[in-house]
Amino acid sequence: MERRKLRWGVVGLGILLSVVFCALTPYNNVRLQNSPLAGGHFPLASFAVLLLFAALYNPVARKIASRAVLGAHELLLLWAMITVSTGIAYTGLFRTFLINITTPAWLSATGHPTGKALLDLLPRALFLHDTQTVQLLYRGLEGGRNLSWHEVLLRIPWSFWIAPLSLWGAFIACVYAAFMGLTGLFSHQWIENEKMNFPLLRVPIEIGEESERGALWHYLTQKTFLIGFFIPVLLHLLNGLHTYYPQVPQIPVLFLAQPYIPREGLLSGFGKVKIYLYPAFIGFAYLTSKQVSFSLWFFFLLGGLLPGLLQLVGWKLPSAAMGTTFGPVLARVEEMQMIGAFAVFFFFIVWLARYHLKETALSFFKPKAAGEEPPKSLVHPKNAMILFLAGAGGAIVWMASFGMDPLPAVLFLGVCFMLHVVTSRLICQGGLPYFTLTAAPSDGFLSMMATKAIAPLTLAMAIIIQKVAFVDVRESLMPSLFHASKAAEALRTRRRFLFGILAAMVLGVVVSGAAMLVMSFQHGITMLPDDWAVETSRRVHEGVAQLLRYPEEPKKWSMVFASVGAGVMALLVFGYRRFLWWPLHPIGYLTTYSSALRILWFSFLVGWLCNTLVLRYGGVKAFKEVRRLFIGLIVGDMVMAVAWLIVGLFMPISYHVLPL
Repeated sequence: MERRKLRWGVVGLGILLSVVFCALTPYNNVRLQNSPLAGGHFPLASFAVLLLFAALYNPVARKIASRAVLGAHELLLLWAMITVSTGIAYTGLFRTFLINITTPAWLSATGHPTGKALLDLLPRALFLHDTQTVQLLYRGLEGGRNLSWHEVLLRIPWSFWIAPLSLWGAFIACVYAAFMGLTGLFSHQWIENEKMNFPLLRVPIEIGEESERGALWHYLTQKTFLIGFFIPVLLHLLNGLHTYYPQVPQIPVLFLAQPYIPREGLLSGFGKVKIYLYPAFIGFAYLTSKQVSFSLWFFFLLGGLLPGLLQLVGWKLPSAAMGTTFGPVLARVEEMQMIGAFAVFFFFIVWLARYHLKETALSFFKPKAAGEEPPKSLVHPKNAMILFLAGAGGAIVWMASFGMDPLPAVLFLGVCFMLHVVTSRLICQGGLPYFTLTAAPSDGFLSMMATKAIAPLTLAMAIIIQKVAFVDVRESLMPSLFHASKAAEALRTRRRFLFGILAAMVLGVVVSGAAMLVMSFQHGITMLPDDWAVETSRRVHEGVAQLLRYPEEPKKWSMVFASVGAGVMALLVFGYRRFLWWPLHPIGYLTTYSSALRILWFSFLVGWLCNTLVLRYGGVKAFKEVRRLFIGLIVGDMVMAVAWLIVGLFMPISYHVLPL
């Protein structure tokens, strides 16, 4: 393995850029409603920095001082650090964090009976109780818009904020430590043992390697790349200009199926299907393995048939059969299949890694062999196991110290970590730049047991905790950590790379938390154009109060469909492992009801079709050549997204290239 040196100066540059983007993220994403700087697992900010240093800085540095040229591994470090930090800065944590810990007091201040009931139940140290402080947060400081950010910082009533922010910060630190531990435990298995493809990393790796060789501009001027590049450039140039100048014609990228689908019958489930044409997503689908890309769109369409089939056999199950749920997009009882499917697939992941996990456990009792190659993970699996146990144990102690029953806390956290491991696998192997869970961790428990069997405080805290840290995976941390592990693969010693990632995580929490707090006090949460964050948090707290007031029994149909999901996944896993000709990959089934596939399914259909035709009629050589065209689609889409993002900083409205 080649020894590659990672310079501290590059780590420092990554820290500086992370601070800048974390400070800017709340203002850009929330205040301006501009294209998100993160926005999924192929972030705009990370790509912009990568392309800037690879295509502009490196050629200049090579002519002036060759020692200043950034290597591919250094470019990937910058990409990984900004990806990690900007994800935390928005949907990954801080989009709803402040709202979650203040909603009970805000409801109480506005006269909502739910607010007082929750305030009386929840730990006083974790949730703000001072209604005046909360009203300042939601309505803004008087004259706050005319104050500078440091003046706002000085006027924040910190005496009410220090305790809850510190205590929640300790919990987030434990969860992120457990995430890092899980990444270290599984990344070597996925990268080395399973040789898993990481489609979302293909473009950053290729750009970094070509730039390091000094051949990037030659690569970018190849005919096939330019054809792919200019398709999204022309598309979004016209559509972006149309946003600001309506007289400019636009090219539609969204087509509705509803006018052509009957409301009743076998095809009724396709009434809300939409066809999105986004070049970057087609490019990602082409880079994904055929079996995976086929399964993603196939299971989405197959899932659309299920409501019609249930109607044909006379089953019309109301949504009320699920009871109170907290899933991001959970709408129908049949979608409860995903609970069983996720559980079975997690055990399949563990089974695949059984020898690696056994070897890691045994490494505690035997010395390291001389000349042993280091595992391909940011954290050595042995240290990762300790880190996971310490992080998860710390989180459980934290939960128990605030009144949660230990056994439910352990089970709940176990399900949360299980979902995140499976989600990371989906995103990293499936090339999904955007993914959402169908069901929340709590939905499995609520469907299978009477809610009165759970202590009120335990139930309320678990549901609020999942909203804070686990249920929104659109910019979740773990997939970014797995991508970072893959990006550091070429390094023998990864300590500096790891230090950069840890610094990005800490800065992501501290800087973006402060930026979100300042913006909220400056403008007022209710005055900011992000009703989704306020409404979803409010519904969670109202749902908790509803469950406490009116306990629910186990839901028969939810358990039936969860069992069906487990059975189908078991069959898919068996076929996938037993038969070489098996065409379906199990992860396709896991995305059947995700709102992400409503956007991505057609792109994956097109990408899979192109991949299949090129390989069949052109072979591997043609596949590699045509791959440049699809990389051009991705780069062109991202370049235009960055360009219109910059325009959006100075204009009253923004044009969004990507539907993220």
